[in-house]
Amino acid sequence: MFKDILRQQQNGMEAMAGPGVIGFHLVSGPLVGFCLGYGLDCWLDTGPWGKLALLLVGIVAGFLNVYRDTRRLLKKMAANDAKNGYKH
Repeated sequence: MFKDILRQQQNGMEAMAGPGVIGFHLVSGPLVGFCLGYGLDCWLDTGPWGKLALLLVGIVAGFLNVYRDTRRLLKKMAANDAKNGYKH
């Protein structure tokens, strides 16, 4: 009985981890890009150009990570559905 409860909790945590990571990647890419650009601008005294360029790179990286995570999550959901006998 305890193992069943533990297994259900673990499955629930895994189900919440996928969307949580997607949100984290959406925010962390632009934030890291902006911070690196800010540091580069302070070091080289280049004005807002480093922040702007690396912010755009961070946005692209964030969306690319979201795309990859979403494809991985959908593939995992399809595998679970196939294992359980569901058809779409």
